[in-house]
Formats: sequence, C-alpha cells, structure tokens
Amino acid sequence: MDIQNERRRLLDSEDGHNPTGLISEQDAYLSKVKNKKLYLATFASVLGPMSFGFVLGYSSPVIPELTTIADPRLQLDANQASWFGSIVTVGAAIGGLLGGWMVEKIGRKLSLMFCSLPFVFGFTIIIAAQNVWMLYVGRLLTGLASGVTSLVVPLYISEMSHERVRGTLGSCVQLMVVLGIMGVYLAGKYAQLKNSSSGSLFMDWRWLAICCSIPPTLLMVLMCFMPETPRFLLSKGKRREAEEALRFLRGPDAPIEWECARIEDACEEQGSSFHLLDIKDPGVYKPLVIGVMLMVFQQMTGINAIMFYAENIFEQAHFENSDLASVLVGLIQVIFTGVAALIMDKAGRKILLIISGIAMTISTAAFGVYFYIMSVFHSSNVTEAQPDLTWLALASMAVFIAGFALGWGPIPWLVMSEIFPVKARGFASAACVLTNWGMAFVVTKTFQNMMNVLTSAGTFWMFAFMCIFNVIFTIAFIPETKGKTLEQIEATFRGTSGP
Repeated sequence: MDIQNERRRLLDSEDGHNPTGLISEQDAYLSKVKNKKLYLATFASVLGPMSFGFVLGYSSPVIPELTTIADPRLQLDANQASWFGSIVTVGAAIGGLLGGWMVEKIGRKLSLMFCSLPFVFGFTIIIAAQNVWMLYVGRLLTGLASGVTSLVVPLYISEMSHERVRGTLGSCVQLMVVLGIMGVYLAGKYAQLKNSSSGSLFMDWRWLAICCSIPPTLLMVLMCFMPETPRFLLSKGKRREAEEALRFLRGPDAPIEWECARIEDACEEQGSSFHLLDIKDPGVYKPLVIGVMLMVFQQMTGINAIMFYAENIFEQAHFENSDLASVLVGLIQVIFTGVAALIMDKAGRKILLIISGIAMTISTAAFGVYFYIMSVFHSSNVTEAQPDLTWLALASMAVFIAGFALGWGPIPWLVMSEIFPVKARGFASAACVLTNWGMAFVVTKTFQNMMNVLTSAGTFWMFAFMCIFNVIFTIAFIPETKGKTLEQIEATFRGTSGP
C-alpha cells in the first residue's frame, strides 16, 4: 500500500538509514520521540484527580469539627454527617454521565477545563455556607466535578500517550487521588492538633476548603496551554490540528505524520459517530462489559467503605490510636500506588490485577478472622484479649490497602481508558463511571448495615469472596494491553489485526 511506503519513508528520512530488519517500524518511531512535553501535559491534567482526592478526603477531618461546631445552623447530626460524606458519590455519578456527553461534544481538553469550575464553585459555597443545605450543595458540586474528572483525565492521558509510557502515566491518575486524600487529611488533623494545643485557630474547615480550591484553579490555567488529544481531533477530521498536537507531545524529531496516518486509518475504519445500534458490534460490547464489570468488582472489594470508615474499623478493632492508623493506611496507599505506576508498563495490567486480588482476598479473610475471634472473646466475657490480635487488624488493613493500590485501584481506570473505540469512548466511559460511583454510593451507605446484619466478620468474609471472583474474572476475561497501541487493542476486540 502507498500509505505503508510513506510511513517507512517518513521513518527512514529522519536519520538516513533503513532500520528494516534491525528494529520494528513502531520502535523506530518511538526512538525519536521526546516525552518532556507529554509529561508536562500529564502533570497539568492530573491536577484534576488531585482535586478529586481533596474532595474525597475533605469529609474525614471536617465532619468531627462540624458535629461539634457552636453555630447550630451548621452543626451536623449523625445522619447529616453521613450525607455530607456520601452525597459526593451522587454528584460524581451525575458527573460521569455529563462527562460522557461533554468529551464527545466539546472534546477532552475543554471538558477538563470546564470541570474545574464546579470544583471552585462548590468549595466557594462551602466556604460561604450559612446552613447545612449550603454544605450539601457545595459537596454535590464538587462531587459532580469529581465525576467528570474521573472520566475525562484517564481518556485525555491515554489518548495523548504512546504505548511505552501509557501505563505509567495513566496510573498517575490514582496516585494523585490518593495524594490528595492524604494531603487534606494530614492538613486537617494537623490543624486540629494545633487548635487543641494552643487554643488558637490554625486552619478550620473553611480555610481547608480554600486550600482545596487551589489545584482546580491551577488546572484551568495550565490546561489553556496544553493541546487537545490527537485522536479526538482526527475523529473530527481536523488533521492539521492533530499534527500540531502530536508535534507538541512527541517533540521536533519524531515523524509524527506516521502516527497521524496510523490513527487516521483506525478512525476511518470504525466510522466517526456512535449510535446505540453499535452496541451490537463486538468491538464495542465486549470492552463495555469488561469495563463495567471492572468497576463493579473494584467497589465490591469494599475499598471505599473501608477507607471511609477506617477510623471506626480500628476503633472496633480496639487499636488505641486510630488517627495514626489512618495516616499509616494513607501512606501505604500512596507508596504502593507509586510502585504500581513505576512497574505498570513492565509487569503488565493482568498480572498486577491477579496479585492485587489475591492479596485482598487473604487480608479481608484475615480481618474477618480477627473480628470473629474478638467477638468470641467478647461474648465469653473474657477481659484480656491477646495483644497480638490488635496488630493482626493493622497488618490486614495494610496488606489490603497495599494490594488494592498495586492493582485494583489504578488499573480499572487505566483499562477503561484503553479498551474502547474512539467513537464509543464517551458513552462507554460514562457507563463505567456511573457504575463505579453508583456502586460506591450503595456500598458506602450500606456498609454499617452490613456490619450490623452480617456481623463484622461476616462482612469482611463477603468481601473476601468478592476478591476471589475478581481474580477469576481477571484470568478469564481481561486482555493484556501492555505495549499495545490503542488501535491494536481495539482491533483485538474486533478480531482483526491493528495498524
């Protein structure tokens, strides 16, 4: 084909020698790529997930303050505190639907810029709150922005990255989320310690909200200077703009016409617009089912329930310093999410999901054993519990968080951004985000009820069985996407050979 000859000519013309027989066409192209501006664009975009992490973590240090605040208009009772924490997931589910529409209509870049507005407006309403309903509205808006962010940022990073770094950069989404959660939690707890020791106001919940509004503001400013994704531009027939975007992302030495032609071929093959009848296409429904099930299984590990109720869990486990335990859990999550990002493109997605699932199975089963033994001691009126059992609770939590952060934390979002064809990416990603946040809401709201009905031990054993199903599902149905272009992954589901 003429286009294949043109691709080879473009590669050869860069250095004057023919790499045929020495390295592949794809490797020859990637050897000329410079990643500096790709990393810059990734940094700008992941300020969104950091803002999202601030939203998730904000309730943990703030709820204790709002339940004891002197102003009766803002004081939260137990039920209101529960809604203050969980209403974010309702906004995020709506945001997932909105984000799926936005990415197709206005593109990935503008969607990311606009989602910073409800972040800032939401925190502004919280700062100016005069009653509980204003707090709810602010949390709902920040949840809405979080839902849009959780859809758009993985797509943006995946579509502008090449296959050698896509796994690492895509994993930075989850890394920034957990850094955000850890940061706002530490800031809130440090403020509480300063207040209790000095009696002066160091950083109350309003100042914490002001700090949380800084990353989304920076996000909007920095994204003004970043490009739209080449794949979105080519799907809209904007080849010149796509080449400019690729030149920015790949550096001046890369023969970007080769990559542009490859993406353009794939776009032309699958068509430019998505219709509901396209769900019958195996290239659409197969990855859609996998993406949705990944989100269901991620939440059914119990991760959000365990993180939201970490302090309560450790109190029930009779761990004396539950604040310290929560900080250690957050630190473990940050470290192992960082490890996952570093090894993602070497180890592969599938093996990390399997290791992650096995680690969570063992740890949740051990946590169930701990609670069962403690309940037996309690029912037998035994006053002296074995001291080592307390550390069993801490060790189980640590292994669970490490296992989750290594695989089932970052990888479902990464795989979601990789497996859908360009024309269905908005619709399919919206379905995944809606599923994820809907399940998060259900699990979080019912967790305490499950603890009461099934007992603490029974609840964690249920999570252990779900983690076993995670491993089976991974082995049977999830394809390995390491080292493949997005077009090659799409071709796998269609049953054809990719470009």
